[in-house]
Amino acid sequence: MRRLFLSIGLFLVVLNSIASIQTVKTKAKNCEHRADSVVALMTLDEKIGQMVLLTSGADQTGPRMAVNDLEEIKAGRCGNIFNAHTVAYTRKLQEIAIEQTRLGIPLLFGFDVIHGHKTIFPISLGEAASWDMEAIEKSARIAATEAAASGLQWVFAPMVDIARDPRWGRISEGAGEDPFLGCRVAEARVHGFQDNDLSDPSTVLACVKHYAAYGAPQAGRDYSTVDMSERTLREVYLPPYKAAVDAGALSIMTSFNELDGVPSSGNPFLLKDILRKEWGFKGFVVTDYTSINEMVPHGIVANEKEAAGLAVNAGVEMDMQGSVYLKYLKQLISEGKVSEATINKAVRNILKIKFMLGLFDDPYRYCDKNREKQVVFSEENRKAAYDVACKSMVLLKNDKQVLPLAPGKSLAVIGPLADSTEDLLGSWHAAGTTEGVSSLLDNLKKSSGGKVSYAKGCDFSGNDTSGFAEALKIAEQADVVVLVLGEPCGWTGEAASRTSIDLPEIQTKLLQEIRKTNKPVVMVLMNGRPLALERETILVDAILETWYAGTSGGKAIADVLTGMYNPSGKLPVTFPRNLGQVPIFYSMKNTGRPYEKEGLEQKYRSRYIDSPNEPLFPFGFGMSYTRFGYSNLKLSSETLSKEGKLTIYVDLTNSGNYDGAEVVQLYVQDLVGSVTRPLKELKGFQKVFLKKGETRKVEFTLTEKELRFYRRDMSFGSEPGDFKVYVGGDSNATNIKGFRLKQ
Repeated sequence: MRRLFLSIGLFLVVLNSIASIQTVKTKAKNCEHRADSVVALMTLDEKIGQMVLLTSGADQTGPRMAVNDLEEIKAGRCGNIFNAHTVAYTRKLQEIAIEQTRLGIPLLFGFDVIHGHKTIFPISLGEAASWDMEAIEKSARIAATEAAASGLQWVFAPMVDIARDPRWGRISEGAGEDPFLGCRVAEARVHGFQDNDLSDPSTVLACVKHYAAYGAPQAGRDYSTVDMSERTLREVYLPPYKAAVDAGALSIMTSFNELDGVPSSGNPFLLKDILRKEWGFKGFVVTDYTSINEMVPHGIVANEKEAAGLAVNAGVEMDMQGSVYLKYLKQLISEGKVSEATINKAVRNILKIKFMLGLFDDPYRYCDKNREKQVVFSEENRKAAYDVACKSMVLLKNDKQVLPLAPGKSLAVIGPLADSTEDLLGSWHAAGTTEGVSSLLDNLKKSSGGKVSYAKGCDFSGNDTSGFAEALKIAEQADVVVLVLGEPCGWTGEAASRTSIDLPEIQTKLLQEIRKTNKPVVMVLMNGRPLALERETILVDAILETWYAGTSGGKAIADVLTGMYNPSGKLPVTFPRNLGQVPIFYSMKNTGRPYEKEGLEQKYRSRYIDSPNEPLFPFGFGMSYTRFGYSNLKLSSETLSKEGKLTIYVDLTNSGNYDGAEVVQLYVQDLVGSVTRPLKELKGFQKVFLKKGETRKVEFTLTEKELRFYRRDMSFGSEPGDFKVYVGGDSNATNIKGFRLKQ
């Protein structure tokens, strides 16, 4: 088989020593000991190789490794591969590592599994709009089982960056603007990927990204500089990363941006002080694609050799695709600029994870062709994707109850996205394809019960109005117009920032012409960011936000439109009226001159002279085909002690004509602090299903812990004083009570 199966004997000895281990912590500690045993056998070149992550490519005949990279694997100088998947391919590469290298250390295979692997779920922003943590965790669990069945052990997700600028294309990959919601989503996705035991071959290693504050680039331009106070960093942007680490995530990806003048891939404050010392992170840190190399144009180092030294000494264990560790670490060690102890620690962290994944015990445990055939893109998985897609949709407007569409109505389906299958998959659909995906148009033809006519109307952008005539013709002949507008999926995601968040003018012109028919108009949106829809909202009777709904999205959208499913999604991010309001988010702070009431002369107040301050649709907003009412808000006490708890009660009533689910949201305001505090902060939510006519008492519990913040001296804790609680269906909740936190 190969001489390094000399190492199999060593590994079996080590393996036998852990036969009785039961707890995850003990397993991790034992894996550290096993990793140390291997590190002791390795040459310096082999150690550095474990810190190298190279990509697989593809050509017309399928996936392949570059010849030079194959040689690095054979020499033990590359221990990790990404963009390689399918059992047949990963096994071929794994065989090289096991059978043709001196020590036979298994490769770790990673891939961008962002919102599904082969079965594509709604984009992450859409999943967050479900406010359903069980559904989000299930989505990640299915993605994990498919990825693992395809020969992968590692996924570059979850992306937990808080984002408050819709110009930034990667807002589509996260959970939106709020750290509390972001933390819950991060936890759910880590649990879904890793489950309770990494040694289970249906689980994968989660990689939390992009550490840190990548979602706050200046001007919303991807890769741009991030500059903020430490208080904002710690209160808003860091919590979801910590939540993911606390949930058990064992790999972290650095971000492309700088923070306080230091790029993340060379930032010891982030990687050592916070991640390791404060949070106790026990996994390994990997860069994003070539981000060590990119510290040269950042201007913090003169060349790639210096970049390698800065990164490894800052705490980066693995270099993605940049090859700077491969080229320069050995030389840096010989020059005394990097210690071999630093290398040993990094390699141990990486090998420990490989042991935890069971790769040393059976390097081919992720290479089961029968499992791949049974699990990947199964009917059961597609049904789960349909369920999450339905839950992710947000009803933004519904005048005169145009929705749900009445059975048998004739429909004019118009728009450049109506007959698209590729765009349903959204950005970063990686291994996903349009195979087995049906468009919204096809599904409406099956489910509406009436005549369905179709016209494209216009392209996504440009000035060609030649398709308007056909669109107007079918609109005039229909009972209801379903206008499917938005962005093609390539307009969102990485390197897809926009200076405008309006609908392209050609689409708005088409809408304006359709409006002249005086037919009811339903606007179906497909997009990966908040859009500025002030003009369009006036022109339509109903708006359904569908994001990019995934593999089963066409059927899900059709079923929501026709009433087979009652929408329950809520916005995880604010929709502004126009770009000039950005950044706009619900938890902004007050000013010394707040603008308070319409109709009063308040010139010298914080306001615009050409637009209201309020957004078009606030954070947490979303309608239903039924009506929900809130009443009888009560607190268990008017005071809260530091050791006690406060219970908040509210009655929720479904007073409409449909069964449905409502996301009940709890917000808190700290009225006076040693530093200024947000107007509101989300502190709890529950998704509650009620039958029509049903009333249920909903309870929340607050403790002193939920009231902590970074005080004036940057210590973390609470302060006694007065607070308000708000409960309702969005961040504009008007059910208010007060309480006092005692000393």
